[in-house]
Amino acid sequence: MIKNNNFFLELEKILENKNITNKIESFSKLQNKFKNNEYTYESINTKVFQHPSYIDELTVVPSYEIKNRKNLHEKSGIAFLLHTVAHIEYSAIDLALDACYRFQDLPHEYYTDWIDVAADEVRHFELICTLMKKYDISYGDLPVHSGLFDASMKSLELIPRMALIPRHMEANGLDSNAFIISKLMKIKNTQEVIELFELILEEEIDHVLKGDKWYKYACSKKENFTCNYFDIIEKIHPNSFKRNKTLNVEARKRAGFSSEEIAIMQSK
Repeated sequence: MIKNNNFFLELEKILENKNITNKIESFSKLQNKFKNNEYTYESINTKVFQHPSYIDELTVVPSYEIKNRKNLHEKSGIAFLLHTVAHIEYSAIDLALDACYRFQDLPHEYYTDWIDVAADEVRHFELICTLMKKYDISYGDLPVHSGLFDASMKSLELIPRMALIPRHMEANGLDSNAFIISKLMKIKNTQEVIELFELILEEEIDHVLKGDKWYKYACSKKENFTCNYFDIIEKIHPNSFKRNKTLNVEARKRAGFSSEEIAIMQSK
């Protein structure tokens, strides 16, 4: 019999929670119960979610409809940037929780890792939301797209999920974050933004490393199966490596990428 304190059922409730504030509060309670070993871990049937949890809270549009305000010398440009990153961080909360929810019967360390990642993403999201107030913007004031959610629902097995979300999409964030920081350093009065982005970059390296660990773990459990990272990504997310112009090589190596993998990415 599945008890009311089943870890996976609690995760399902949080993932389906559409209210941003309630979701974060519910996660905090789950995190405390998890640390106190108050959960049972009976397997359940998982859902394929049809819409992201924020569908009713935010204006969700196709990515091509979002107008990029690139001028970081203007307040509106910084505001757009912060809102974009806030949405990535909020989406990443659900991604980390879904990684716990969807993949069951794994070592307890796996769930510890992704609960820790979710906690980091919550903290990043709240820090960005606080900073956004100085730029007269709040989360939800601008339209967003559901790219990260869509990618997660296209990777419903452990190997593709670890390859696509942390090891590809979040790893791309290591590159873009470093690029943005380099641009902000040339602009006056952006030190607070720079410091926040540097914090996020450093902690995201660990998130990608956790994805790398569990990607390699899952691959090691497959008999007579060769994990080809590039083939996996190409199948789910075609031509995406061609979009990487400048790699954050140091960060990627710290996050588990081999020199051979980096060389391949640089050659595409």
